[in-house]
Amino acid sequence: MSHKIKDINGRLGELATEWNSFDLRQCSDNRHVFHRETISFVHSSDVIGRDEDKENIIGMLMEPSAERSVPVIPIVGLGGLGKTTLAQLVYNDDRVTSLFPLKIWICVSEEFDLSRLFKLIIQSVNAEVRCDDLTLEALQARLRSLLNDRKFLLVLDDVWNENQAKWVELRNVLRSTDGFSPSKIIVTTRSLKVASIMSSIPPYLLKGLPLEDCLTLFIKWAFNDGEERHYPNLKTGESDWIYIRESEIWRLEQHENDILPVLKLSYNHLPSHLQRCLAFLSLYKKDEIYYSDRVIRLWMANGLLEHPKQNQKWEDVGKRYLNELLSRCLIEKEKDFGLDFNFKMHDLVHDLALDVSQKECKTVNSKTEMVAENVRHLLLCDQKLVEVPRVLEEMKNVRTVIIQAASKRPKRSEIVDKSLINLCVSNFKYLRALELTDSPLTALPNSIGTLKHLRDLDLARCEDIQKLPSSFYKLRSLQSLNLGGTYLKQLPDSVQRLIELTHLEITIKGKHSKQIRAGYWTSLQYLKLSLCMNLECLPEGMQYLKSLRTLFLSNFHGLVSLPRSLKFLTKLEHLKIYFCNKINLEIELDEDEDKDLQLRLKTCTVFGLIALTDLPRLLLQGSSSTLQQLQISWCENLSVLPAWLLNLTSLHKLKIVGCINLSALPEGIDLLSNLRELTIDGCPELCRRYRRNRGEDWHKIAHIQKVVIEDEEWGFGWKFWMFKVCEALIVFGNIAGMKCEDGDG
Repeated sequence: MSHKIKDINGRLGELATEWNSFDLRQCSDNRHVFHRETISFVHSSDVIGRDEDKENIIGMLMEPSAERSVPVIPIVGLGGLGKTTLAQLVYNDDRVTSLFPLKIWICVSEEFDLSRLFKLIIQSVNAEVRCDDLTLEALQARLRSLLNDRKFLLVLDDVWNENQAKWVELRNVLRSTDGFSPSKIIVTTRSLKVASIMSSIPPYLLKGLPLEDCLTLFIKWAFNDGEERHYPNLKTGESDWIYIRESEIWRLEQHENDILPVLKLSYNHLPSHLQRCLAFLSLYKKDEIYYSDRVIRLWMANGLLEHPKQNQKWEDVGKRYLNELLSRCLIEKEKDFGLDFNFKMHDLVHDLALDVSQKECKTVNSKTEMVAENVRHLLLCDQKLVEVPRVLEEMKNVRTVIIQAASKRPKRSEIVDKSLINLCVSNFKYLRALELTDSPLTALPNSIGTLKHLRDLDLARCEDIQKLPSSFYKLRSLQSLNLGGTYLKQLPDSVQRLIELTHLEITIKGKHSKQIRAGYWTSLQYLKLSLCMNLECLPEGMQYLKSLRTLFLSNFHGLVSLPRSLKFLTKLEHLKIYFCNKINLEIELDEDEDKDLQLRLKTCTVFGLIALTDLPRLLLQGSSSTLQQLQISWCENLSVLPAWLLNLTSLHKLKIVGCINLSALPEGIDLLSNLRELTIDGCPELCRRYRRNRGEDWHKIAHIQKVVIEDEEWGFGWKFWMFKVCEALIVFGNIAGMKCEDGDG
């Protein structure tokens, strides 16, 4: 290794010498950027599927204003989705023309230059005004005089500016000098951050077209009017269209205003760390559902996250990255589970990610004949694989290997997984992440201990593995380990010796677990114990988990109470307990022990606890100043909420689902001044009493910013039936393959 470093330093020295010999210097690039121009005109007959969106925006334009500043309506959506077209439809509508005597269309694009924008607006208002030689001060004075006392509609199309100071300068020039402004501004942008800077009202989030409109649009582009009727034998089968989707035609050269180059602008505006993370997402197949926690751990394993700032964790950085991609409409949230969420990526964004990944990500199947040398991340996704493709044997620099879980039985051949691990050990010396979920392996080879750089290992639902090899402790770099649904008889000593571990999911088959030893797992922040059907108590030594932030207990049959050691977990922020049939959530404390727990929980979720008759006072009231979210779902024997619930002064989100015997909220619920969101779903008596504007106790919760009451009888019956089916599967069947989401009720 020292020789390699010496060679690299020598080469860097040579490059520096060459740099100096050419007298190269760094300088700022002040050249003018040429932009994609848009115009205000559109034939409404050419536009499909945006009538409802147009009416919604026009309705917002017609609402009276209560501000001196000109109200701004932001239209936000993915590049190429039709934001500009929607703005054009609105701009050219006769009602809008009669409402606003003066209409101005400005394509802003990437450069939010005030002097340029002032000139464009002035020339739109009066083309005869010459303003080429005017200073910025003279321009703003001229613009104010032109707009004074005039009602106008200004469309700012394709805005990228995230500098609030620049927007404030423009806004102040446009502001009415006399009372409330009758004028309006429409902004189109791909960024929620831009929308929040420019407007105080919620953005109009533009969605994709419905399937029927997509088909109509496709036919319009593919055929002349009515021509499709002359081709009754056109292919409609799924296999034919999959073939077309994977055709080389999509690799044809793209022109400046085609969709992929347009989307590339979104990528170019990303900070470099987000560019790398977005490119990594191309590893997954199109239409894949991404799980935020899993994506973050893979980013961590590959060193794609910036170092956390003070009081932050790596996971916090990853969540910030995902929220940034969400705000820029590059990914779309599917379902929110509170702490985590899943999301999808539009096919076109996936194409973009694949394009910018520089072929570092590769999907491999039984037909793959060639893999580029620079590939770093591999996805094997062919259920017909009977051996590892020979083409992988020449590779040396792979960092990530994921073998896709089979979507249906039978499982893939054990030979594939064995040979893949052997390949990783022999060739992929710098492997960072290995995912073998649902593997048919009965044991891991002892050689796996040689993967010294491995940071993430996912063996979820590997049901036939009952013990780990003796070399497992050598995986000293391992940060994340998923053994959930892998039925180990005991908590392995080798796992306890993994001192860098921050994330652990595990299933223990026995009645009792080995004690957690002092000095181990000092970095562990996330612990999930699931499908421990026989386990009667949590492992002793929980008090040694000084860094633990999240504890998730799921599917216990014998667990009755929580251990006293829980009181020592002062960094615990998130507690989730699912389908623990006998648990009452009491904490076993000695008679002479201090009954006041000083916990710092931020979120607590209990789900499917049929023995629960009362909320745990010690647990929740001990977090009275920190608890922000509380969810109680399918606790059918819970009949009353305690009065001390009002002591949870920081609570801002309360969700109650399927608690069929719960009849009332605590008296004085209005005292929870920070409560901003209340959801009641499938609780018949609660729904009746607190129904919006009709329930006898609606006035007690009417002050809450967001109230959701779901009391549809059929919908609840269906949910309750599904809950009972899940409960029966947990009690009587093997549900290792079932993923039970939280937060959905």
